[in-house]
Amino acid sequence: MKYILIIGDGMSDYPIAELGNKTPLQVAAKPNIDTIAARGKNGLIKNVPDGCTPGSDVAICAVLGYDPRIYCTGRGALEAPARNITLGTEDTAYRCNIITEENGTIADYSAGHITTKEATQLIEAVKEIYYKPGKIEFYPGLDYRHFLIMRNFTQPEQIYCSPPHDVIGQAIDDVMPKAKGPEVENNTQLLRDMIEGSRNILHNHPVNIARKKAGKRPGNLIWPWGGGKKPAMPTLKEKFGIKSAVISAVDLVRGLGIYAGMDIITVEGATGLYNTNYEGKADAAIKALETHDLVCVHVESPDEAGHVHDYKLKVRTIEDLDKRLVGRILNNIGEPYAIAVLPDHPTPVKIGTHTSDPVPFTIAAPNLKPDNVNAFDEFLAKQGGFGLVENDYLLTILLSLGKN
Repeated sequence: MKYILIIGDGMSDYPIAELGNKTPLQVAAKPNIDTIAARGKNGLIKNVPDGCTPGSDVAICAVLGYDPRIYCTGRGALEAPARNITLGTEDTAYRCNIITEENGTIADYSAGHITTKEATQLIEAVKEIYYKPGKIEFYPGLDYRHFLIMRNFTQPEQIYCSPPHDVIGQAIDDVMPKAKGPEVENNTQLLRDMIEGSRNILHNHPVNIARKKAGKRPGNLIWPWGGGKKPAMPTLKEKFGIKSAVISAVDLVRGLGIYAGMDIITVEGATGLYNTNYEGKADAAIKALETHDLVCVHVESPDEAGHVHDYKLKVRTIEDLDKRLVGRILNNIGEPYAIAVLPDHPTPVKIGTHTSDPVPFTIAAPNLKPDNVNAFDEFLAKQGGFGLVENDYLLTILLSLGKN
């Protein structure tokens, strides 16, 4: 039995007035995912445990069968291996966004989805000023997503750093890193100083001058968040005895895959945005199934559409995922397989950030009796045969089907 896991990041949503009080999943034309739902079994699954922040790190960790309360040490630490960044046991890794500040507020968590080429020049300019061997290091990543590594930097869990996508429109001064205790005040102040200092470094950088002339948002501030240390995770081979691979443009998913012992498959043109190479991901998945027991395909674009409050774009990304990726996979695999489709968490358009609500999921497999659900969305899933799953992981459920 082969296993296929497709994650449409942030697909789940709330009813939207402009869509006739329906969700993007209800409105989108998605015949392939609906077919999986009709010939499979459906339900809702709670990927974000109570008390956890509903980030993709928590949700995807759970989808892959790992307790996020144990293994989600911090977004930066989970993403770092995807950029070949080596972490020692006492090192802290932060995600370091290039963001847009306007009038003292956070205007854009992605600096207008700045390109990797532009953002790399900006992060290198910051690195030139603040780099200290064995203490402070900056590494370029993808688009607006970069890394700040603090060597021998203790107790990152005692410093609260707001995820920038959660505080759009809020005053910079109100959402600066905050120390939870006096013992980390010096480290917290160091982070605040670098944020403030980056303003002077980036304000008149040639990249930002050119972006402003072109009517684009500048990347005029760095924003570290998601600090944490390297987790100690058992691999999927150790847990389940399977050979697995993951396909994603996002460092978080790739980094989690590395910790989980999954092979990382790179697809040219995979961007993490609406213009990602859906067909390339599908073809890579089909090829990987020849040599792997499990292939996980992650698509970020619905999540990004939710963050920018664009319901039309969110519908489009779901339709592209269905037609250009899911349909292509279904039409090109022949041997017995089990397939699961789900979001990791909701990213509702009306609020523009993640929530911890349970998400719909569907699984089809040769030995799985279908329920009476004939399409895939947040409301029909409630009627599915799996019901509400609160104390199990999607991957555990999927892999168990091969044992029945």
